[in-house]
Amino acid sequence: MLRTVTLLGATGSIGKSTRDIVTENPERLRIGAVVAGRDAAGLARVAVETGARFAALADATAGPALAAALSGTGIASGAGRSAVLDAVAIDSDIVVSAISGAAGLEATFAALTPGRVVALANKESLVCAGAAVMARALAVGARILPLDSEHNALFQVLGAEPISAIRSMTLTASGGPFRTWSAAQIAQARPEQALAHPNYAMGAKITIDSASMMNKGLELIEACFLFGLAPEQLEVLVHPQQIVHGLVTFRDGSVSAGLALPDMRVAAAHCLGIDGRLDAPPARFLDLAMTAPLTFERPDLVRFPALGLAIAALAAGGAMPAILNAANEVAVAAFLEGRIAFPGIAALVEAVCAGPGHDSAAPVDVEAALAIDHEARNRARALLSRAPFAVT
Repeated sequence: MLRTVTLLGATGSIGKSTRDIVTENPERLRIGAVVAGRDAAGLARVAVETGARFAALADATAGPALAAALSGTGIASGAGRSAVLDAVAIDSDIVVSAISGAAGLEATFAALTPGRVVALANKESLVCAGAAVMARALAVGARILPLDSEHNALFQVLGAEPISAIRSMTLTASGGPFRTWSAAQIAQARPEQALAHPNYAMGAKITIDSASMMNKGLELIEACFLFGLAPEQLEVLVHPQQIVHGLVTFRDGSVSAGLALPDMRVAAAHCLGIDGRLDAPPARFLDLAMTAPLTFERPDLVRFPALGLAIAALAAGGAMPAILNAANEVAVAAFLEGRIAFPGIAALVEAVCAGPGHDSAAPVDVEAALAIDHEARNRARALLSRAPFAVT
């Protein structure tokens, strides 16, 4: 059966991985609509290469450039919020949600329609409004499949086992580029150093989150909603080789692990192969005999306080995960712009989380989640010019 895919975040690293899987399986998959942020030339190229029928940019000002780039191709286009939602509304069997950050929340929620599969790589949708998103999926009969490599591994390991059989789940982390750095060295880290991820080529935001280990904290929150677990059933292990992506410990003491090469095409292939396993691109199979020894260690919450902040936000519940995410997005942008030092990311997030709204209820819908996000971003921006966040 030929299935149609809508690709949100088409020009990013996960978009590229998804396109590779579609290319390897043309008899089973095709791309119908593609969405990106503001890269008109890049999205036009992707639309032509994939044979998409519609292309949309979130940035409304880039619409004329996209239309010009697609002139004569027969591919319809649009730009702005309404165009993104139009792309989501086009008939498709699978929506890959890979727009980075809270910006992907509205599109992800709109993608939840009866019978659809949403391959979720936008973890912020569940961080900001996890209960509302999961409730909506259940109500309309949509299916959410995790496209994050760790959650996908856990999903596959769990199989048909009931959640009641689980004692705990463990997400692994590479430790990022600063895993072996001292606190003093981390304090002096420059953006180009934080962007040097040891295993994956990803977008700037998620790469900085990996360096601070905030990404793993966000993934813990995501896992809590995906699998319906209590916060205390989730933990993190640092695993530099990134071969083991997740472990499930069952009530009887047995432990099952999900292993694969650190390649997002593995998770993408699983999510897109909803009616049977797909072929992976050549030479992407794991050979344990040729793999370096696998090592594991506990995360250091002193050197990586962002992970501790995320764990605390998960335990607090309510609006705290959404506040944490919004503050972190502002802080990461400020670090990349040279406005704050690397430790200022966690410091700014902590200050915002300690402010008004920390005891607010969890959002019941997208509008409430976006309101919490907006307020937290405003508080973070207001704090940016104050010590200890500013770079001197």
